[in-house]
Amino acid sequence: MTRPAFDHADFLDAALALVSEHGPQAATIAAITERLKAPTGSFYHRFKSRDALLGALWLQTVQDFQQGIEAALAAGDGLAAALHTPAWVRAHPNEGRLLLLYHRNDFVQGDWPEALRAQVAAHTRRAGASLKKFARDTFGRAGFEEIRRAQFVLAEVPVAAVRQHLYRREPPPPIVDELIRTTFRAVMRGYRRA
Repeated sequence: MTRPAFDHADFLDAALALVSEHGPQAATIAAITERLKAPTGSFYHRFKSRDALLGALWLQTVQDFQQGIEAALAAGDGLAAALHTPAWVRAHPNEGRLLLLYHRNDFVQGDWPEALRAQVAAHTRRAGASLKKFARDTFGRAGFEEIRRAQFVLAEVPVAAVRQHLYRREPPPPIVDELIRTTFRAVMRGYRRA
């Protein structure tokens, strides 16, 4: 009888399920390998450590989430960027729980590998540049107040609006979109582009 083959994605999926069900602390190497019925050596063949796996999972999730926001911002549609959060959470509830209920530091007991830290830093710079561009294009400049306003309508309001539904393990209802839309328009009222 041959052993089942496990790939990189299998371990990430098992960790995602554990994090979604019980939080980051539940995604131990033992729990991940037990969930897959995989030998521990199979884990270490693909990942240097638990931190490396959870860091890769967090980065993959945040990049997937940010793609829709960055695409909407590149098209000049801030409202679509704000509405991306509830739409993405509905389509990716486990990933939404991982990303929006926990901080990335909840996934690390030691240090992420240098290559992973470099990827996170590059992602952070790219997301920051998109936010600054939106602030500049919308408000005419990208100073502290303009960036805070942009961050509020694009990230803080949408995340706050979906978080309670993630805790309750339910999809955000349509009223969430309505509230995000109303808040976005109220904050943008009086500026050049809304």
